[in-house]
Amino acid sequence: MGRRILYDFDHSFVPTPMTSTVFDSLAVLQQAALAFEGSEVSRPDANEVVEALLQAEKEAKQSAIDASFSKLEGDWRLCFATGTRKIRQGGIKLKKGYYVPKIAKAQISFYRDGTGAERIGNLAQLGGLALNFSGPARFQTKKNLLAFDFTQLQVCLGEKPIFSRSVRGGNEKEQAFGETPIAKLPFFAFFVVSDRYIAARGRGGGLALWIKSGNSG
Repeated sequence: MGRRILYDFDHSFVPTPMTSTVFDSLAVLQQAALAFEGSEVSRPDANEVVEALLQAEKEAKQSAIDASFSKLEGDWRLCFATGTRKIRQGGIKLKKGYYVPKIAKAQISFYRDGTGAERIGNLAQLGGLALNFSGPARFQTKKNLLAFDFTQLQVCLGEKPIFSRSVRGGNEKEQAFGETPIAKLPFFAFFVVSDRYIAARGRGGGLALWIKSGNSG
C-alpha cells in the first residue's frame, strides 16, 4: 500500500473541491509561471497554487496527459514547491507551498548522453557557487513517471569546475540502474507537461512547479 497523503491544516491550507469550470488549474499555474518569469501579471497566492497543482494532478489521472522524455528535455528552473512531514499514523502531511526565492537558483535538467541514454541533472546555485548532481534516468510513458539516481557531483565556482566525485555508489549504481526496480529509486510523477512549465509529485509526496529555464527574469 502506498503512503497516505494528508493535508496539513496547521499550515492554513484547506483544499476546496471545485470543478474545472469554476477553477481553471492550468490558468493558475500559467499565471504563477508568468509572474515568476517577471511579467506584469500578479502572482497567485501560494494556497491557490497548491490547490491548482492538486486539481491538475487529479485531472491528469482522469484523462492521460501526452508526455515523453523528449518533451521534458531541457533545463527547468524550480518556481514553486511544497514541503511534507511525516505523521505518527503513517503517511505524510502536505505543508504550505512557497515560491522559490530568485536569489537561490534551483534547476533540473533532462538530456541524453552520447549513447542516447536518458540523464538528469540537478543544479543548486547561490552567487558564483554551484553544485550540480547528475545521473541516469528512465521515463515510463504509461505512468508519466521518471525514475532517476544521482551518481555524480560537480562543484563549480563561476564557470570553473573546482571539485568532482562519484556519490551514492557512483559507477556501480550507474551500471545497476537499468535493473533497479522503480520502487527502490527516487522519481517524479509528472501531471503537467507543456513547453513553458512542468509539474510533478516527488516520491516523498511533495509537489513542484518548474518553468523553462531562460524564461525567468
